[in-house]
This record gives sequence, C-alpha cells and structure tokens, in this order.
Amino acid sequence: MEMTLNQAVKSALDNEMEKNDKIVLIGEDIGKNGGVFRTTEGLYDKYGPKRVIDTPLNESGIVGTAIGMSLYGLKPVVEIQFMDFIFPAFDQIVSDLAKFRYRTGGAYTCPMVIRAPYGGGIKGGSYHSQSGETYFIHTSGLKVVVPATPYETKGLLISAIRDDDPVIFFEPKRLYRALKEDVPEEAYTIPIGKARTVCEGEELTMVSWGATVIQCMNAIEQADRSIELIDLRTISPIDMDTIAHSVRKTGRCVVVHEAPKTCGLGAEIAAGVMENCFLHLEAPVQRVCGFDTVMPYYKLELEYLPDAERIGKAINETMAY
Repeated sequence: MEMTLNQAVKSALDNEMEKNDKIVLIGEDIGKNGGVFRTTEGLYDKYGPKRVIDTPLNESGIVGTAIGMSLYGLKPVVEIQFMDFIFPAFDQIVSDLAKFRYRTGGAYTCPMVIRAPYGGGIKGGSYHSQSGETYFIHTSGLKVVVPATPYETKGLLISAIRDDDPVIFFEPKRLYRALKEDVPEEAYTIPIGKARTVCEGEELTMVSWGATVIQCMNAIEQADRSIELIDLRTISPIDMDTIAHSVRKTGRCVVVHEAPKTCGLGAEIAAGVMENCFLHLEAPVQRVCGFDTVMPYYKLELEYLPDAERIGKAINETMAY
C-alpha cells in the first residue's frame, strides 16, 4: 500500500512489536499523542503503556533507562523528539552505549535503536534543524542509518531493530509527508552497511543520503549527463566498495549532504575516493554541503540546504574540469 515516510516508520514498529514482546518504545509524547510527527500514532492504544512509554523531558534519562532495559533483555526503541535534543544524552551514547561490547570482550552488547528526526526543511530554526550525524559516525560501536524514501525507511528500521548492536536511526523530517510510495504491509529487511545504486550512469558518480538524495534526483533529471547516484543508506559503516566501484567507472565524484562542510562525512568520502580511485579520477572530488554556520531562520533556510541548482553547478564544474 502507499505510505508516507512517517507511516513507514509506524508500520515497521508495529510489525516488529507484534512479533516480539521484548520491544518497547520510549520517548517524549509518543503515547496517546503519537509523537510530534505522529510516527507512533495508535501504538499506545494497541500495545498499552507498558510497551509505549511516555517519558519526562529528559534525554539523558531516556537513553540511560533504555540502556538498562537493553542490558536486562528488552529491546528498546528510543525516540528523540528532534535530533537537536540528543546532546544531553551524548555522554550516555558515546561513553556507555557504544562501548559495552568492547569493554566486556564481547560478553555483552546493548542492542537498541535511537530514532531521531534530523535536518532542515520545515522552518524549525537553529534548534530544530541540525544535521549532526558526524558526531556519531566518529564513535566506534555505533551503526548510523539514514533512509531516503518510505520503502527504504521501513526495511532499514526493521533491520535496525533486529540488529545485535546499537543503531542510531536518523529520519529526514522534511520527507515525513513529502512523498508516498508503495510499501509492503508485511515485514521485510534491507541490509545495514550496504548502499543502493538509485540510477546507473557512466560520466559521474554522485553520493548522498537522507533528504538530499531527492535533491540529487532532481538535479540529475535536469542535467544532460549520464550520472550514477548512490544512496549510502548507512553512513557508519560506509559502503566504500560500492562508491569506489562506481568512481572507477565514471572517473568523477560529487558528494552531497546538508550537514556543514567542514569535517562533514563528505570529506571522509572524498579521502576514501582518493585512496581507492586516484588513478581513475578525471577531476577533483566536489562537495555540495550545508554552510559552516548556524541553520538560518525561515526565509534563508532553503538557501542553506543543497538544492538542484547548487548540485547542478557542481556537476557542470566537475564535467568541465
């Protein structure tokens, strides 16, 4: 059936909760209210307050509680209302959650999912629009997933819930209701750590994830070029094999993300391309990113976010090199 991205999230949660009574949801306003983006709507009525748990406004307490639940055999799926609010729980995530498997020599792990809407596009201003994925991909022990479509969202979220390690699952909130596509009502999985080739091409490789994948598709439609688009899906670990295979074929690469340019994941991808594909490159790797500023308010927000025009300029410059 046709689903929006936020409906795909709810469908994934519902499928897994039906099968596994160890799964509990925990977060702010996720119960009767159904969450700020309605991704848990109806699940409180179906599964009750012991499995859909409303919490105080305390992200550190939410994540710390979920870690304890996980260590004692439950499978918590945490919702952080906005990715911007995750930082009070940052110490719990990087110092505890990410390190249980390592510090116990593999005797214990802490399987749980932390879901968080991230990125701009809804006029949320500087406190509701950040793309902070780099903080987490720098932390060993965490898997970080960012879907781009409703179909991808459901399959990746189910894989995240079934994973034996902690997964940070960033949902591009400007896509929650922006597009619909056919999504199976039954459960299915998409492998974590494997990128997808959205469309094949011969002249240039474009790499992206999350909401900017859609902007890349718009730019490709407008460009008179044969462009291969790779949606990373998982940004930690990165599927560098798929990227390198494509760049060896095309000889050119443009990376697009809405997080700030400096120390963004695009820099790591560019370095990986240089290490693996240097003799195949026909042009320097280009990055189209957010700016190294605070997310601006309202009217300037779309100027900050990469769009088809900025991506198209990078395509033309790379091809003309």
